[in-house]
Amino acid sequence: MKNFSNYTDFDRKEDLHFESKVVHGALGTEPLTGAVSMPIFQAATFRHPALGESTGFAYSRLENPTRQELERTMAILEGGIRGFAFSSGQAANMAVFSLLNPGEHVILSDDIYGGTFRIIGDVFGKYGITHTYVDMSDLDEIKAAIRPNTKMLFVETPTNPMMKVADIRAVADLAKEIGALTVVDNTFLTPYFQKPLQLGADIVTHSSTKYLGGHNDTISGIVVVKESEELSQKIHMHIKSHGSQLAPLDSWLILRGIKTLAVRMDRHNENAQKLAAWLKTQPKVKKIYYVGFPEHKDYAVTKKQTMGFGGMISFTVDSFETVENILRKVDLIMFAESLGGTETLITYPTTQTHEDTPLAVKESLGITDCFLRMSVGIENVEDIIVDLDRALNG
Repeated sequence: MKNFSNYTDFDRKEDLHFESKVVHGALGTEPLTGAVSMPIFQAATFRHPALGESTGFAYSRLENPTRQELERTMAILEGGIRGFAFSSGQAANMAVFSLLNPGEHVILSDDIYGGTFRIIGDVFGKYGITHTYVDMSDLDEIKAAIRPNTKMLFVETPTNPMMKVADIRAVADLAKEIGALTVVDNTFLTPYFQKPLQLGADIVTHSSTKYLGGHNDTISGIVVVKESEELSQKIHMHIKSHGSQLAPLDSWLILRGIKTLAVRMDRHNENAQKLAAWLKTQPKVKKIYYVGFPEHKDYAVTKKQTMGFGGMISFTVDSFETVENILRKVDLIMFAESLGGTETLITYPTTQTHEDTPLAVKESLGITDCFLRMSVGIENVEDIIVDLDRALNG
């Protein structure tokens, strides 16, 4: 019986362009049969050849060939030494925050995803881990929040949903000065547009439910560690002990989605630019949050550290009545949570993605009852605009 768990063919993919890496993945083909699509190894346990011998796999909670291909592929795409595939983005973040010890302190982006508010406050707070939310686009705010026990800076960039942009290299340099880890949630831009590990981050996380999977058909999360074997072993112990690993079928779905990541991200990016420009012309639209506008306060940082602007736009309208009309009348555009799929989605953050965020925090950020967020899909952009125009002005 052959052992392909230690095949290192994927190491030779480093010289390929990104568009080729996403198509061919780590091993590229399944080595035992030559299957062009990595099979779904729907097995709980694996047979051993003899005592003291192994195929490299024993039990799917520990290792599974399909999940391993996804994890190695993501390590290649992000430029890290090891990737881990979790059952959700929340599970991935749980593993990352588990690196903190009781009595330690973490600084987070202030308009971070509502579920992360819940994790760090309600779950880890009771274990003696303290936290501070700051505007990560302002280095002075970060510096002011640092304590002697600060051990992690957790950054969303762009943030969800206010589209603030942190200077990853500057944040990472600051973290290194105080002996803290830099963790970057790269969900919005993916490694196609942004590579946090190359900019100094220690760990990258994803809700791979979103752009990596790209089809709104499965839930998953990814963690990639840059270079620390110690951190890798700690994440491995967490996923092994908590049983929060991604199932084989879901791993295969994310792998399949990643194959078209480059072409999809280009289309998301192009459509969002055109839709954002159209929104500027609409009298009922009062403010647009889009990192691709030159007047965005963090535009220079975006241009410095990314290759694209992504497909996310937030905006406020003139009244709650307009919000109701839009959410009731959209047709091609779907009123639904989540983001990053082929379909254009519109979300009402105050009661959906940021329901768990305290009201005072939401109001201070600008997440009001007139605030909407759009994940711009890959449909023909003229159809998206016609549909939103009908809902907004009809």
